[in-house]
Amino acid sequence: MATRPTPLGVGCLVVAVVLLVGAAVAGVNLLRDRGTVSPVPQRQRCVATAGERSVALDLEQARLTAIIVGLSVRRGLAPRAASIAMATVYQETGIRNLDYGDRDSVGLFQQRPSQGWGSVEELQDPYYATGKFYDALVKVDGWESGDINDVAQAVQRSGYPEAYRDHEADGRVLASALTGQSAAAFSCLERQDADGDAEGLAASLGRTLGRRVQPARDGAVVTVEARSDALAWASAAHAVANASTFGVVQVETLGRVWRTGGPDLPTWADAASPAERPRTVTITVR
Repeated sequence: MATRPTPLGVGCLVVAVVLLVGAAVAGVNLLRDRGTVSPVPQRQRCVATAGERSVALDLEQARLTAIIVGLSVRRGLAPRAASIAMATVYQETGIRNLDYGDRDSVGLFQQRPSQGWGSVEELQDPYYATGKFYDALVKVDGWESGDINDVAQAVQRSGYPEAYRDHEADGRVLASALTGQSAAAFSCLERQDADGDAEGLAASLGRTLGRRVQPARDGAVVTVEARSDALAWASAAHAVANASTFGVVQVETLGRVWRTGGPDLPTWADAASPAERPRTVTITVR
């Protein structure tokens, strides 16, 4: 004869189900924060594509990635440097600028003030922290051709020396898209409707990509006269990655145009008419 569940038994079952669901949701959110789960369709996000591989980021991860990769361009480093930096920051923080970590570690790369990387305040600045990473990277013998995981470990000296390997492929995609090695390779779906800030965007381009980028501003339009196709695409990708910060609504270069708006991730389309100077990057804000 079957027995009817007691109220206590039913209550315990409900609690167990709630805990399991909560744990599952927390797990997915943690993995998404670590950069290992793509955002759901229609969610605000940015996507980098190189070859047949795509990598999804949320808007804050995209902003930070634009800084990390862009500073490698500023320093004139090979795109491989950005690949190593991105594999590292994926593993260390999931591309988050954390104010905590193991022992006294803080920031994107979980650098430790007690180990001479800088002060807590300095290491919370993505520009400073990334610069210190590249300073250390270029001192590693053979970094230009060595195994990405091993080079990252030589810089970081992590307790998990093989962990960077898990993020090599995604790091390469992000580096390729944001250094401009892959054309029209970065797009963002954002609904922030931020006010246009052409002055802020011009300053961000110059600070991140360096003296080879000298943005000119005219009202709501910022232009960059790029010296190479790669620099044009790097400038364009930086603008797209910062669309939610500076209110970017359109980017055009090398016969392609990106426009924000609509429910789906924007695609780079053919421009209506070729520009007189194809390497000019024309960025329009609200």
